[in-house]
Amino acid sequence: MTSPALTQLHAIEWLPLSSPQLTPSLLDWLMEEDSMTRRFERHCEKVTVEILREGFIGAQEAGADALLLPEEPRYWLREILLCGDGEAWLAARTILPESTLQGPEQKLQQLGSQPLGRYLFASSTLSRDFIEPGRSHDLWGRRSLLRLSGKPLLLTELFLPPAPLYHAVQAERKK
Repeated sequence: MTSPALTQLHAIEWLPLSSPQLTPSLLDWLMEEDSMTRRFERHCEKVTVEILREGFIGAQEAGADALLLPEEPRYWLREILLCGDGEAWLAARTILPESTLQGPEQKLQQLGSQPLGRYLFASSTLSRDFIEPGRSHDLWGRRSLLRLSGKPLLLTELFLPPAPLYHAVQAERKK
């Protein structure tokens, strides 16, 4: 299933942290080091996942994202909408080299409707190499290279118009 949100997610232009477009309220959200699922839970009753696509893809389909990961013939792809109280707040794309799915990390293929953040941030072996902010038209996004037990996965997130991030940005403009 192709979603307009995923089309915009694929079109994110990455920005340096020094970009004047990145206001304090934007950076507060975009540079969040903890689970975005947890942060969303502070703004709604229930966070849910709508799976748009999940399965193995080849390196060519992984595109430029594969350049940030070890070169492999196959990658696990998960594209979802993260919803707050039934409203889509975030489009996300996770790409993992097949080699990441060894040992306990095989569970990443069986998350189902569980948010990725709940799994990742329950692990004591989670680390993050970087967070990079970006923009796709009027929407903001970010990508992170994360590691579980040293094994990489790339998470790209696009905040959709109903997301609480935009309420914070509007409040900042009114000051």
